[in-house]
Amino acid sequence: MLTGRVVSLHLHPDRGGDPLISVDRIELHADAGIVGNTRYYGRSSRRQVSLIEREQLAEHAARLGLDCIPPGAARADIETEGIALVPLAGQRIQIGTAILEIYQPRDPCYKMDAVAPGLCNLMKPQKQGVMATIIHSGGACCGDGIRILAPPGA
Repeated sequence: MLTGRVVSLHLHPDRGGDPLISVDRIELHADAGIVGNTRYYGRSSRRQVSLIEREQLAEHAARLGLDCIPPGAARADIETEGIALVPLAGQRIQIGTAILEIYQPRDPCYKMDAVAPGLCNLMKPQKQGVMATIIHSGGACCGDGIRILAPPGA
């Protein structure tokens, strides 16, 4: 059953702090990361993919008196709609042909206050998206559905 969809995809630039690069498609490699995310790809780290809900960003924008927080400004690789991500910690999801395991909520950083003063504090109480590892390689495109998978062995 599809529970959400991808609304935007982003790659991190080579230089930290530069704006993210919007793309229509990404390739996700198991245990390595997103191809083209040169600052993060291939590190021996669980930090392979970050996801955030556009609905959550819209709520934060409204509380801060903004029209919106533009796609990519929250520095997430994948922005979604129609799915609550934080409650999925410990579960697997399928996006396109890739399978991800969500392992924890993101830790918002000081860069969020550069987007809008006060954004970092609004994100801290479980309203900041999630981090995931790539379990099965595959591709994902804007518009792809997001499917919550049964736990392994279920």
